[in-house]
Amino acid sequence: MSAQTRKTVEIRDRTTIITQRHYNLLTVIYDLRTYIGENYGFRKFRKEMWSRLTSGRVLEVGVGIGQSIPNYPKGCQITGVDISEEMLEFAKRRAEQLGVEIDLQLMDAQNLTFPDNSFDAAVTSCVFCTIPNPVQGMRELGRVVKPGGDIWLLEHMRVDKPIIGSLMDFVNPLALRMMGTNINRRTVENVKLAGLEIEQIEDLLGKMVRLIHAHPTPFIHNH
Repeated sequence: MSAQTRKTVEIRDRTTIITQRHYNLLTVIYDLRTYIGENYGFRKFRKEMWSRLTSGRVLEVGVGIGQSIPNYPKGCQITGVDISEEMLEFAKRRAEQLGVEIDLQLMDAQNLTFPDNSFDAAVTSCVFCTIPNPVQGMRELGRVVKPGGDIWLLEHMRVDKPIIGSLMDFVNPLALRMMGTNINRRTVENVKLAGLEIEQIEDLLGKMVRLIHAHPTPFIHNH
């Protein structure tokens, strides 16, 4: 079997439980739900991001239904975690069909159960728009990635312009209710609040979709 799953999660936060239920329900239509975004940019963006990794132990947080699996570098040992049991089962089937080895685990990104310094790199794709406490989730990435390791965040976020930003703020409650997604997260600011060191930010779709390359800092590993 090329993919294996383990259930190792304990969730106490009500908002996180709601998020988990939402994505369990979305699993069967998730490919359709993300069809436009995938075909008009995100598939290409994801492929480009994964091309930056060549070796080592890599953690994908928010592996979902496994849309990144076709892009996994052959020289990497991949662990994928997600809050949704149903999505992990979908990802497992996709990995098996593609013959890709991956360790899939049910886990809350805000409370990763891995020891400190477990991975050489961590990757996310449109994950920190849904995690209830994004700063805590980013701190966890900084904790489990080795000092000097790479953290790659492909995320959509709030556009910091008066009209567009205000409109995104206004629409966000509806987007959150309908899609389980916050469209106005200030992700760059959250990365800084989490204590990660930003090396580079690439604008992929204006300021709305960006690729952030960051590293853990001694501050994270000392707390």
